[in-house]
Amino acid sequence: MPVKIQAGLPAIRTLGRENVFVMTEERALTQDIRPLRILVLNLMPTKITTETQLLRVLGNTSLQVEVRFLKTGSYQSKNVDPQHLDSFYRTFDEVKEDRWDGLIITGAPVEQLPFGQVNYWDELVRIFEWAKTNVFSTFCICWAAQAALYYYYGIEKEPVDSKVFGVFEHYVSDSKNKLTRGFDDVFWAPHSRHTTIDVDAVKACRSIDVLADSPEVGLYLAASTDGRLVFATGHSEYDAETLKAEFDRDIGKGLDIDVPANYFVDDDPEKGILVRWRAHANLLFSNWLNYCVYQETPYDLSELR
Repeated sequence: MPVKIQAGLPAIRTLGRENVFVMTEERALTQDIRPLRILVLNLMPTKITTETQLLRVLGNTSLQVEVRFLKTGSYQSKNVDPQHLDSFYRTFDEVKEDRWDGLIITGAPVEQLPFGQVNYWDELVRIFEWAKTNVFSTFCICWAAQAALYYYYGIEKEPVDSKVFGVFEHYVSDSKNKLTRGFDDVFWAPHSRHTTIDVDAVKACRSIDVLADSPEVGLYLAASTDGRLVFATGHSEYDAETLKAEFDRDIGKGLDIDVPANYFVDDDPEKGILVRWRAHANLLFSNWLNYCVYQETPYDLSELR
């Protein structure tokens, strides 16, 4: 089944070339089905790239998904055409009266700041609180996962000695959880961050299940025991070229940056990229949509509690 998005979104052309089934609102009106309503709070500076990445994994299921994008009202992005935001994004005040099956909150390049110093922290806190009653399941990625663990459970992020940057092996710690169904015992996922979460602090919280972690980079995947909050500290949605673009950007700025681990063939940028996380990414988002959202959310969203 397709992912339902607004006509004119740049991702339509890219996903069409990849044979990812997308449907405009106009065509969707001819179908007698209630799609899952998914809101995406896109905090990444590369808005259009992130839109395409998320729509790609959301569109790879048998469920019809209606996606809307959310922007912060308290901070204006400087890295995207304002007309694009005006055309395809809403503010929190425009959606706060609505109910949603799912909410995805992306990462953001602010992880080295204390949470309270982030320009839109107060607005994000409002969204976290609102999601308790207006969203059935919330999926938080990278910095958003750290922010949610802090807001909901008081678990602090911690700095790391050097940037966690590359593609790393992870081990499933709870193979019976619905989110990890079908996972290999060992799988790969990309990371790009300067902070981490103490996995033992998460394990000590009885309201959270730790689902997968890594000996090298720590906590990767966790969820509240009821599945209504999901935390992924990595970026399984990343394209093949995303880490390379970050690496090239930092090299161009003259920054002292390591080659992303386990990403280039033989860790040599001249030998090309080895993609080994795509299957995991599709399965993770498919499991979230199916088991945490579709099979649990009420058909009538007005009944959401």
